[in-house]
Amino acid sequence: MAGGVSGYAAISTRVRAMYSYLFTPQDMIRLSDSPDFMSLVGALKTSPYGKYLTGLKDNELTPRRVILQIKNRLADSYSSVVQQSPEQTRPLIKQMFRYYEVGNLKAVLRSIQTVAPWNSEIAAWDRVREVLFPLGSTASIPAQAMVESGSVASAVDLLHGTPYEATMSFAMKRFSAEQNLFPLEVALDLDYWRRLWSEAKKLSGKDREMGVKIIGSLLDMNNLMWVIRYKIYHKLSEEELINYTLPFGFRVKDEDVRAIAAGSDIAATVSRVYPGIPDVNALLEHPQSGLPKLEQQLKRQVMRQCVAAFIGDPFHIGIPLAYLILSDFEIQDLTVLIEAKSSGVSEEEYRGLLLKTKMIQ
Repeated sequence: MAGGVSGYAAISTRVRAMYSYLFTPQDMIRLSDSPDFMSLVGALKTSPYGKYLTGLKDNELTPRRVILQIKNRLADSYSSVVQQSPEQTRPLIKQMFRYYEVGNLKAVLRSIQTVAPWNSEIAAWDRVREVLFPLGSTASIPAQAMVESGSVASAVDLLHGTPYEATMSFAMKRFSAEQNLFPLEVALDLDYWRRLWSEAKKLSGKDREMGVKIIGSLLDMNNLMWVIRYKIYHKLSEEELINYTLPFGFRVKDEDVRAIAAGSDIAATVSRVYPGIPDVNALLEHPQSGLPKLEQQLKRQVMRQCVAAFIGDPFHIGIPLAYLILSDFEIQDLTVLIEAKSSGVSEEEYRGLLLKTKMIQ
């Protein structure tokens, strides 16, 4: 049997053990109570993140460096899950991991587009590499060579032979005309999610059911936030909105996206798809502050889906996928805390940005 009991017995046990080391809401509250940045780092050194921080010297304990180091734990989790998962599920997990390379690629292109002329190539790369996700040997893009190429067009030429070559080559036509990274970034996002959804749909049985459910919940969140932000902030036309979003999902369907694109009431659409999210109208009245809060609510919907995957039949890909997503959300919470403590932001200002401050039912 490629999957089933024989395929999942070992990884299910392993992932459940890893899952037990994620922070609880109470742990996150205790970390939040750290009086300052150095106290927070000290607390993290006594946690499962400790081995990623102990090698840093005192003069290296900057917020950016600490955030980069703790991301190594997530990278290691992906490596472990890929190695132990049944062979037929590995393309899905590898594509899911590629999310961070897409983020790196965007960061590289932005650095090239915004670099000041007095900065040397070495200085530019030193600055950029501090914000890139640590992919290690799995990286497929020549990030340093791209930064040092000096132009977006030259950097994109270096993507020959990578998974991004065709998508970026096509999107460059519009970039060349507008000199705006927006079409490149949208093309990368859409291509990533199409490939991820395709890999989930290729699975069969319980793997397909859980893969579509969990990947679909992430896809839904992104697609819904895209169409809302494009509508409210960018004032894109109906045609552009449809072109810049995805025509599929788990709960958010093509007709929901098209309805918002055509001018239907956004709050009514969101409330219909997610009846458990309160006060959507109030959130949309003040988009600048309300949309981040809406996104937090959608992330909590994803968290509930992930926690639910650990209940019942353990012999499916849903458990490893759920663990990886929950690990990512934990890093997001820790990033909020690190940045807040290092800049002296009050608890009142950042507490609402934390995902795991109460039990997810």
